[in-house]
Amino acid sequence: MASFSWERPLVLFSRCLGFDNCRYNAQIIGFEFGRQLLPYLDHATVCPEMAVGLGVPRDPIRIESDRGKGRRLVQPSTGRDVSADMEKFAEGFLDTLDPEKLDGVILKSRSPSCGIAGVKIYPCTGKCMATGKGPGFFGDAVLRRFPLHAVEDEGRLIDRGLREHFLTRIFLFAEFRRVRAAKKMDALVAFHSRHKYLFKAYNQSKASIIGKIVANHDRLPVAKVLALYERALRETVAKPMRPTAIINAYEHIFGYFSDRLSKQEKEHYFALMDHYRAGRITFNVPAALLKNWALRFNDEYILAQSIFEPYPAELTMIVERSE
Repeated sequence: MASFSWERPLVLFSRCLGFDNCRYNAQIIGFEFGRQLLPYLDHATVCPEMAVGLGVPRDPIRIESDRGKGRRLVQPSTGRDVSADMEKFAEGFLDTLDPEKLDGVILKSRSPSCGIAGVKIYPCTGKCMATGKGPGFFGDAVLRRFPLHAVEDEGRLIDRGLREHFLTRIFLFAEFRRVRAAKKMDALVAFHSRHKYLFKAYNQSKASIIGKIVANHDRLPVAKVLALYERALRETVAKPMRPTAIINAYEHIFGYFSDRLSKQEKEHYFALMDHYRAGRITFNVPAALLKNWALRFNDEYILAQSIFEPYPAELTMIVERSE
């Protein structure tokens, strides 16, 4: 089986996540998963709070509700309102990022600037308890500008499944750049063929839609097909894989070999799937068995499927040990 040449994804990080002592308290966040990823991708960093003139160290900022009129980003100790400055910076900075080249974003969790969810919102100026939660100012701008990109925070990436989901998406999007640049239908067909069962494991109905786009029965121009396909691709993998969809994808792959397997081998496979349904094993266990059968029967088409290796194999151990 020929080896696959991986494209390097481009990921934007909050600068405090292991890159610089730019937190409000002049500290740096130890982010081991991000540090281990760096050899496999290209990256850029941003610290929105420093960008709007807040020094290091600095008094903390927070989000306050503005009497039902919206939200303000303020520094309680000084009374400074940096809402407009942050909004202006966010729009200007994001304008410099090419959405066709950016594959993912990892921001600081629960930050009033960078948080993508769960940021405390206070009902008043002064001493009061937070009464709501939402995204930070910069994080919200990122989500609005790149709704179908892989955007996470380091807190959520503690979850193993979300780490796998994030890596799958950024390497998939990076690979699609090569297809877009080729501007050829045969390159798109080859890409789709390689990821067919990965798409089924993500979303069966959307996998059907994306398959119809690449079939191009209306004979649309390549550029139009690529544009339609890219949006459908991002929508297909927008949410993590669901167990029922994974099982369906594996059943399709199992069908390639079922008439060549012994009764005992089939029973072993069905037992593994029962364990997976019950949550006693991860999806990697039946996947390894299916790949072994593909090797045994020398099925190049199945062996090439990205569902067995959606990102470089070297990253598997990083995913496993970053708990």
